[in-house]
Amino acid sequence: MTMTPLTFVLIAVIGLLGVGLYGLLISRNLIKMIIALQILGKAALLAFVMAGDANGQTGQGQALAMTVIVADTIVAVVGLALAVQVRRRFGTMDIKALSNLKG
Repeated sequence: MTMTPLTFVLIAVIGLLGVGLYGLLISRNLIKMIIALQILGKAALLAFVMAGDANGQTGQGQALAMTVIVADTIVAVVGLALAVQVRRRFGTMDIKALSNLKG
């Protein structure tokens, strides 16, 4: 069985999805959760480019990937700003400690 480049990319997408989901489920730190979400976003980007290339519309897949990059960056910046403010206000970034807050 020969492996095509699309097979390698599909394995990379599945690997990135696995690492991102593992990081998201295991981590209790806000910063680590944002990094795990970024890894999941990169898996989606790679999948968009792979799908565009598989359909012969590489330009469309790349354009969609660029749009996702912009949206993903905005989400990361807002999430990091929120994490910094949570740390300043409550002194912790642990999700379990923050979920016990009242008010």
